[in-house]
Formats: sequence, C-alpha cells, structure tokens
Amino acid sequence: MTTTEAGAALAGANATDSARAGLSNLRGQGTGQADPARVSAVVGAALEGIRAAIRDNKVTYEEFDAFKQWLIAVSDTGEWPLFLDVYLEFEVEKVAAQTQQGSVGTILGPFWLDGQAQLTTPATLPMRDDEPGTPMILAGQVTDTDGTPLRGATVDIWHTDDEGWYSGFASKPPAGNLRGVVACDDEGRFEIHTRKPAPYTIPLDGPTGQMTQAAGWSPWRPAHIHLLVAAPGHRTLTSQLFFTGDPYLGNDVASADKPELTLDPQPTGNGDEVRSDRDFVLEPGQD
Repeated sequence: MTTTEAGAALAGANATDSARAGLSNLRGQGTGQADPARVSAVVGAALEGIRAAIRDNKVTYEEFDAFKQWLIAVSDTGEWPLFLDVYLEFEVEKVAAQTQQGSVGTILGPFWLDGQAQLTTPATLPMRDDEPGTPMILAGQVTDTDGTPLRGATVDIWHTDDEGWYSGFASKPPAGNLRGVVACDDEGRFEIHTRKPAPYTIPLDGPTGQMTQAAGWSPWRPAHIHLLVAAPGHRTLTSQLFFTGDPYLGNDVASADKPELTLDPQPTGNGDEVRSDRDFVLEPGQD
C-alpha cells in the first residue's frame, strides 16, 4: 500500500493543523524567545549550505526556477511538516539524544494527533469490528532510571492499519482508529491490544514524494508503532518500534529506524495473535 491514495492535500493539511497545535515545543528546553546571535548562526549556516550546493553543482537558472516552484508546491499542499519530519527531524533527534538518558527514542513524525481516546490498561485500541491484520499485544513497564516503577505513567500510541493508513490523515479509516492514550497501572505496567501495522510510502502525489522519486530514493517507511511515553516529573520519551524481517529496515525514508527499537513478536497460542514485551525507562526532568 502507498499513501498516494490518501492524497497529499488531505495528509498535508492535517499534518499542518497538527503541527500548528504544537508538540515540538513541549520537547524543547528553550525560552521560546529568539536570540539574534543564534538566529544568525543557524540560519546563516543553512543558507551557506544551500549556496555551497549551488556553487558545487553549478545549478542553472532552470533548476533554480524549478526549486522555487517546488517550494511553492510544498506550501500549497501543506507538506512542510511532512518534508521537515522526513528529511530533517532525525538530525534534531540525534542532537537531543546526546544529553538524554533512559530508553532510546527517535522522531515524532507528522502523524500525531491530540485528543485521542483515554484508555486504562489492559486496553484495546479503538478499531473497526472487522479490523484487518494480525492481532498483536504490546506489553511492558515504565520505570525511572533507578528502576522505580512510575505510577501515573501513560503510553500515547498510534500507528497505521494493515493497509498502511493513518486515521486522521486518510479518508479510509474512521477517526481515532488505532490511536489511544493508555494509562498504566500503579506499577507502571501496560498491556495494549491492537493490530500489527504495515509498511507504507510517504504521499507520492505531493511535492515531497515527487522529489523523493526524482532523486531515486526509496519513499518507504518500515512498519512501526509510534509512542509517547510519559510520567509526572519525567521527560516524555518519543519513540517508534519496528519489526524484525521488515524489508525496509535500514532504508527508512525518515532515517528513524534503529536496531535498539526492533521488536520480534512471538505467537501467543491464541490463533494468529502475537506479542512483544518492551519496557521503557524515563529520566527525571521536564514533564
């Protein structure tokens, strides 16, 4: 499946609305006020990188005009969150990870939505009566860096369905499908019943996908589960979990997959149901 059928306009518009609501600011440590010296350093370096690409590759006026048209198309389709999250966020995450403790994280991506179903463990994510795909259980425990179970921990989880659709960003799945915020028990334990997700491509009918294909790069993301693991008085962990054997591991368009984040679900003996256990460690700090 590809998200081409979902349409860049729909996915881009919803990603833009989600970005405007803002989650990145909740993960930052800054004051929110611009430092002129910092702006000059970062923006200046970015512009010099583009100028160097023009000089080194002898960019023509025809190519420069095509670039301007592409920038306008990204704006018109609302794909800036998609482009930035796919091609730049992983570098921001690497910088942040240098000063972070606890479990390994990765990028947020553009498909998080606020206001999802509030559930209590053991929980079943909202889904259709005939939801396709392999039944899956994700279970584990949330602890502090010293091993203390974290009472009040929550697991905000979202992922595609068996065909690679995200609810809220495609017309096919109903609102809230395979999304929820699960409250752990008093020992920080959680058990979440869902369906195993599928790999997918970024939207191919929009400028981000068209650029990716023009460059000959793979537009695929390996199957994965998104998570925001939180607890009072602790830094929220942004993570994704991948699956062994996925053909797109190591060739993720978003460069977000990591060996430490790979699951190997095992049969439970209940039909074709599988289960993976994964614990999370949160460092004390900003909620």
